[in-house]
Amino acid sequence: MSDGDNILELDSVSKIYGKGHTEIRAVDDVSFAIGNGEIVLIMGPSGSGKTTLLSLAGGLLTPSSGEVIVAGSALGSLSRAALSRLRLHQIGFVFQAFNLMAGLTAQENVALVMNLAGRKDRTVERDSRRLLERLGLGERLDHVPADLSGGEKQRVAVARALANDPPLILADEPTGNLDSKSGREVMALMSELARERNKAVVIVTHDSRIMGIADRVLWLEDGRLSEREPEDYRAA
Repeated sequence: MSDGDNILELDSVSKIYGKGHTEIRAVDDVSFAIGNGEIVLIMGPSGSGKTTLLSLAGGLLTPSSGEVIVAGSALGSLSRAALSRLRLHQIGFVFQAFNLMAGLTAQENVALVMNLAGRKDRTVERDSRRLLERLGLGERLDHVPADLSGGEKQRVAVARALANDPPLILADEPTGNLDSKSGREVMALMSELARERNKAVVIVTHDSRIMGIADRVLWLEDGRLSEREPEDYRAA
């Protein structure tokens, strides 16, 4: 399974914990692909395996079987160092808990990711500032996370995910710690930026209010994946 138009492919991927009577199939024989510029939501009940699936897609977990391919590279064939480089350059992560560095300002949090990718020139300051300004944080560049609202922290996290211009963005419950207004605003900005830059985006969420930004909605239940229309989800 490989298509040059797809930035992410999962081919018969499973993740199994335990053995025998204690075996749990957190992800069970899942296959799907996402192309450049496409936004896909993965929805489903709590405990259905959504976060595990996203972690497999991002190379944070190793599948028990099957193959994950990102930007043409099969993750299972990469060394640990090569996998780390791929995550840094090819994938941007957005987490529910923001995961910002508490001692760094908003701009420094974004610039750090650029520095880790090997950029040391003056364009780092310029580009990190422009990203944050684009996300409405031009007046909050020098504020540390403790001085930012939840919505502002998540905007910094989105800017950080985009910092190295990766083709793939993976977001795990990005509105989970936000009120409904902030959640809608952040997701609207993220989808707008992703489409402008032709990014593929996979969002794991419980939040049906952001379904309007998606090209596709995938439903995960008991580790199994199916494609459903938005109205099907609302009726479930």
